[in-house]
Amino acid sequence: MTRGLPARVLATAAAEDWIGRLRERHGELMFHQSGGCCDGSAPMCFVAGEFRLGGQDVLLGRLIGDTPVWIGAAQFEYWRHTQVTIDVVPGRGSGMSLEAPEGVRFIIRSRIFTDAECAALAAAGEPVRGDAAEAEAQGR
Repeated sequence: MTRGLPARVLATAAAEDWIGRLRERHGELMFHQSGGCCDGSAPMCFVAGEFRLGGQDVLLGRLIGDTPVWIGAAQFEYWRHTQVTIDVVPGRGSGMSLEAPEGVRFIIRSRIFTDAECAALAAAGEPVRGDAAEAEAQGR
């Protein structure tokens, strides 16, 4: 929770372990929540900066190692009342996500925020959007 707000994104201990392993091999990471099509709604893990953010992408939050998790604006509108938890399971995911060659894949688990949590998030204002915000966060 930030300032008494529920986190929009969390990670399981298993996912944090894999994020740590991938950071050791590849350096800084980022996630982008896929909007569907071939990968369903899979969280995609990239080396930081290898996925070009759009100006309306929404920063859901940050995981272990200050790893940002982004989602497209249209998908965020559907998921704004949902807490997203990134988990990892055995199996092959997308060839574009960094964990794919490792025999595991990141998945999303979710729960609906309570009415009180939704009200608190709404009162806090809209989440950060766009690649300019990420550049600012990285001190550029």
